[in-house]
Amino acid sequence: MEFNVRRLAADAGTFLSRAVQFTEEKFGQAEKTELDAHLETLLSRVESTKHWTEKIMKQTEVLLQPNPNVRMEEFLYEMLDKKVPMRANNHELLGECMIDSGHEFGPGTAYGSALIKCGETEKMLGSAEKEFIQSSAINFLTPFRNFIEGDFKTILKERKLLQNKRLDLDAAKNRLKKARVADARSAAETELRIAQSEFDRQAEITRLLLEGISSTHAHHLRCLNDFVDAQAAYYAQCYQYMVNLQKQLGSFPSTFSNNNQPSGSSSASISVPTAQPAASLPAPPPSQASPALNELRSTSGTRKARVLYDYDAASSSELSLLADEVITVNSVPGMDTDWLMGQRGNQKGKVPITYLELLN
Repeated sequence: MEFNVRRLAADAGTFLSRAVQFTEEKFGQAEKTELDAHLETLLSRVESTKHWTEKIMKQTEVLLQPNPNVRMEEFLYEMLDKKVPMRANNHELLGECMIDSGHEFGPGTAYGSALIKCGETEKMLGSAEKEFIQSSAINFLTPFRNFIEGDFKTILKERKLLQNKRLDLDAAKNRLKKARVADARSAAETELRIAQSEFDRQAEITRLLLEGISSTHAHHLRCLNDFVDAQAAYYAQCYQYMVNLQKQLGSFPSTFSNNNQPSGSSSASISVPTAQPAASLPAPPPSQASPALNELRSTSGTRKARVLYDYDAASSSELSLLADEVITVNSVPGMDTDWLMGQRGNQKGKVPITYLELLN
């Protein structure tokens, strides 16, 4: 009991000494030990990392879930450590609506069949969106959040401890200046040596932690690559779904009779526009616009390429592709820059560059 009382009294004395030192510094009545320039630079870099990590996280969350009410609900479930209930997203809701209306109009009619096909594609888009959101949350948002809630809090704790040790050091310096009696000066000098030693030790601990921010940046860079890969795969998958849907809708006749008209009445002719072919494939990603691709275009040589996604040939001049297979490609003079000539065994045909990864 007596030990605890003495300890509380010592802690109170230390707190009071720090408070007095801090107040006098603020009013310019006491000198302040400045941290070395390298440590100050590291502290500034960590603060900047924390600031931008939080902003990137917030904007990514808005991108993945634009509805603020849903974001708040998911946050509350997370705080309560409960599983977020599964809900249909907008693509899936639209898909269900289209499918139900298609069955109502009749799957045997062109319009009803088209609605069902569109609805099925919308549901596939919704499923792809969910997979993209889940992948981004695990591989991108979680590591960023772990830094804010883990590493940065540790740095903040050690930085606060360094601030306290710095206040103790400056308070000891001031007591030494004010000491007049020999015994008091001797005690103050001893106290100053101890305070200086503790400050130096804490400064070194803090410095080592702060220098670890370079590893944090490297880790976040890998997470950023994962996020971009997930986006690229998601958009490519959605693009393929829509291309396939365009082909399916294009197979319907341009006009058809309304089968729901009563017999004896004139059958109204309804025009169904055929799907317009895509104007051109999207520009190849940076990895494809490489010196190797430029070299292939400027020579008559061939290269091996890995197929990234399945592709159904739209005409006899094209070559259908299967994901992960390896084919031979070459550039043909006068061919559209979005395409290469592909060969698999005796089969030849045009293939889109965006579906390929050139191999060394």
